[in-house]
Amino acid sequence: MPGAAGGVVVGGPPVGPAGLTNLMSGRTTFGGNKRRRTTSGSALSEAQEGKIKLAFFVAIVGVVLTVLGVGTEFWVELSPPKSFYSNQTCLTAHYGLWKGCTKTLWVADIDPERESCGPAELPGETNCTYFKFFTTGENAVMFQKTTQKNLNIATAMLALFSLFLMVMGATCITMSLSKEILFFLKPASVCFILSGILVLLSLVVFHQSVLAFLASDHRVPIHHELSWSVSCIGCAGAVLIIGGVLFLLLALPCSPWQKCFPNKDSGGGSSS
Repeated sequence: MPGAAGGVVVGGPPVGPAGLTNLMSGRTTFGGNKRRRTTSGSALSEAQEGKIKLAFFVAIVGVVLTVLGVGTEFWVELSPPKSFYSNQTCLTAHYGLWKGCTKTLWVADIDPERESCGPAELPGETNCTYFKFFTTGENAVMFQKTTQKNLNIATAMLALFSLFLMVMGATCITMSLSKEILFFLKPASVCFILSGILVLLSLVVFHQSVLAFLASDHRVPIHHELSWSVSCIGCAGAVLIIGGVLFLLLALPCSPWQKCFPNKDSGGGSSS
């Protein structure tokens, strides 16, 4: 009726005061059973979303470091003595998972206190070739020493599988943020922790391949040292494991910090 308190909705049934309140606040069932997102149940609050994004940033740092280490060829540097070839130039080498490079350096540019040729950052003529481990199955020969292709292939496979797990973990985090569901944090934490472990394991296998390479021939004395690509991979493994642990803590139903150190105001604040 026109004089009623609730008013009349044109083309529909009468609406009471409660209906007008729901209409003004946006809580309506028109167009299906749509509800506003709330922080109850499995939905994410703003604080939880911020923590997840922060942990995701940590994991992304680990992913970037892994890609940088896997894609570069500065895993190990090989340096014979400066005076092994001639008095003017010497030859140094460095390689990674996919290719190896040799570099001719001028002895005058090398530190006089350094006995071996290098480092590889000095200017010189560089010649790089891709390994044939994955195509023809041939071993590479450098300084009359032969690589062990089985160990090199195992290192590359571990690194690639870890990258696959990182992609899966990133997909789970993206779904968790878009769907606002905490469940996807658990598989994401497993993916990132396993990827970090595999990255560190690839370092161990690669170091064994270097030792086997040096032991293949002793006619040329070689000084070897792990380079900055290995540092990137080592830091990436640690960061990925930390990111996975953070996701696991966020997926728990209650915060371990609040459980170990409960808030004192919550217990005695209402006593009067």
